Order: sequence, then C-alpha cells, then structure tokens
Amino acid sequence: MEQTKIILDENEMPKKWYNILADLPSPIDPPLDPRTWQPINPEALEPIFAKELIRQEMSSERYIDIPEEILDVYRLWRPSPLFRAHQLEKVLKTPAKIYYKYEGVSPAGSHKTNTSIAQAYYNMKEGTERLTTETGAGQWGSALSLACNYFELDCKVYMVRSSYYQKPYRKSLMTLWGGNVVPSPSSDTAFGRKILQEQPDTPGSLGIAISEAVEDAIAHENTKYTLGSVLNHVVLHQTVIGAECKKQLEQVEEYPDVVIGCCGGGSNLGGIGLEFIKDRLEGKHNARVVAVEPSACPTLTRGEYRYDFGDTAEMTPLLKMYTLGHDHVPPAIHAGGLRYHGDSPIISKLCAEGLMEAVSYDQKEVFDTAVQFARTEGIVPAPESAHAIRCAIDEALAARQTGEEKVLLFNLSGHGHFDMASYDKYFSGELD
Repeated sequence: MEQTKIILDENEMPKKWYNILADLPSPIDPPLDPRTWQPINPEALEPIFAKELIRQEMSSERYIDIPEEILDVYRLWRPSPLFRAHQLEKVLKTPAKIYYKYEGVSPAGSHKTNTSIAQAYYNMKEGTERLTTETGAGQWGSALSLACNYFELDCKVYMVRSSYYQKPYRKSLMTLWGGNVVPSPSSDTAFGRKILQEQPDTPGSLGIAISEAVEDAIAHENTKYTLGSVLNHVVLHQTVIGAECKKQLEQVEEYPDVVIGCCGGGSNLGGIGLEFIKDRLEGKHNARVVAVEPSACPTLTRGEYRYDFGDTAEMTPLLKMYTLGHDHVPPAIHAGGLRYHGDSPIISKLCAEGLMEAVSYDQKEVFDTAVQFARTEGIVPAPESAHAIRCAIDEALAARQTGEEKVLLFNLSGHGHFDMASYDKYFSGELD
C-alpha cells in the first residue's frame, strides 16, 4: 500500500536554518533609514530587536545552527508529518499526487511556533523581560504567548480588531499561556488613540497593530518587539519545514513539480518553498513555487514593487517589497493572517525575478475548498491555509485535463479549530 503519513524520527529533525540570502543571484535590497534613505545601521535596530536576530537579519551565512535549547522545544511537535491526500485525489479523479505538510500539529496550531520559540529564546538570552507584537488571526499571537511562557517573558499582543471579535477563543488561548491581548487600534498607545479618534469604526489592520507594538517596545527599556512574518530572520526560522519535506519525499522517491503556500507576509511560503528554490538556483530541479493570496489583499498580484514602511505610523525602516501602501486597510476577511499591505522582501524579490509566481482567490471560493478538504482529508484548515489548498486543487484539476502525473506539495500551515465562527458564517450564507 502507498503511504498516507510520512514520518521522520526526531533525530532527523533539521539542525540548521537555511539562509537563501547566501544563494540569491543578486543581493537583496537593504532596509533604508526613512530619514536619509540610506541603508540602515544595524545598531539603529537594537532598541527594537534582539542583537542576535539583527545579526541573522543581515547574515550572509548559508546555514545558521539551531541552538539545542530551541531544538528541545521543537521536539514537542517536530518533525511534523507529511501526508499524501489520497481521499482528496480520489474525489478529484486526478492523476496528480497531492502531498501536504501539516504544521497544525504544533501546540499553538500553526507554523508560527518555528520562529516564536527562536525569537523568545534569543531575547531571553540577552536579558529582555517583555515582548510586544501584533497578530492578525491570532496564530502568531498564540505562538508568541506560548514561547514567552517557556522562557519566562511577559507578552503583550495587539490583535487586529476585526479578528479580535471574529475569533474570541484565540484571545482565550493567548491568555491561557500568559499573554496580555488587546484589540488594535487600542487606547494603550498614542497611535492607537489617534486612529480610534479619527476612525472609531475601523476594522484595524496589521500595519496599525505593528505601529502600536513598536511604540510600546520603544517606550519600555525592558521590552523588545517581535514580528511573526515578513523579515528575513523570520523566514529563516521557517525553513525547517522545507528541509523536512525534502527528507520525507525522498522516502517515497518523489520530488514536487509544484510547491504551494498561502502568502500574507510570506513566512510559511518561504518555509516550505526556499529549499526548492535553492535546488532551482543550483540547476538540480525546476519546481514551480506558487504564492496564494486573498483577492481582498492582493499584494503580489496587484501591488507595486517599491520601498515602503512596514507599519501605518511610519515607525519602521523602509523595506523593498510588493505593497498596497502602508496606510491601506483591507476588508475584514476571515483569513485575518493574510491582511497585510506588504510582503517579505525575500518573497518579493523572488517574485520580481520570476523565481516564484502568485495567484489570488476570493473568500467564498476559498471556504468552498476548505469544506471539501475537511470532508475528504478530515482536517479543518485555517482560512489562511485553505488558500493553498484551493491552488493545489486547481493544479490537480489541470493535471486531470492534461493527464499529467504531477507531484503537488502544499503547506497546510495551521488548523481552523478557532475559526468555527467563520465556518458558521459560510454555512449561513453571510460571507462576502
């Protein structure tokens, strides 16, 4: 019988993160100081980030060792399983083989723990006592609350207002692990109060929540800021996903023709895709890597590739990325983790140079797909992750038309157990 679950032993877990900056054909555009429009001095970032994370952000090392203390926590859920979607393949009547990496097995229910554990660890080692962050759907806020619990740090989470009320049990989970969660914009920061006064009915945005978290971190000497996606060091930490996928597919003598990930900031897409981009750059294989985003926030498919701020209040360095504009507030779709105005500089550069491609889907068709997947494979996907499933199904249906026996791989980056209110709205016909 063909395998359904492909499992690695704990001893086969990756011991290094892969840094694609060492292999890019041309250097990535550096972050700029908005006051001078010159490359920013790393020391200027120290009031916000841990020094080791700044070093990783700028590093040109091809591989960076994962400390044993981080590996000890990773072992709670890593290596994560790779599944063959036999039931979905049967329903689709496709000759394609569909594999998915399931990151929902982590304690927080998504891939975000791969970087939250690392960021909390490095901050703890440098004497930080408190971390601030933003969160969209709550997956990152949950992951950071868990990580701060392990390394005895206080955690303040600014959760985008629309998701705060759409997903109340994400707030409960963060509180369970010791996080302090408020809806953003909030009355806890000067920028939050300004937005509330000007736009009392705003659904909020990740750009606004980032501004609040950065303001909070700057205002407290014992505090640093953390980000759950976009930045180079965050994408770096996620590369354990792709490294495990390679080993798992080798067990069944397969290599993907198409690698797919949903994309908001770009971390889970980079996590599964960069190892295969490396092979492409080395001339070994030529897998397509596809970013899937919501048509309500289509940064890669409709944004501009230019320098922009990462937040609404213009407190961050300028990053070269695909962007809809840092003051853009997307509609309050239920894939709250994908409501970001920009993208990772790494992902943006790869798309601009044709090494990645991007597609977008409407909310309704994504939920159609999520229900189909739940009824075949049994796993309830997060709305964000369902974007990747939608693309994988389209690729499988295209293979049915051509008769090609393609191998498809996508990242099921998180479960949807805390998104049931969104599914209820889908079944009641209330989704736009």
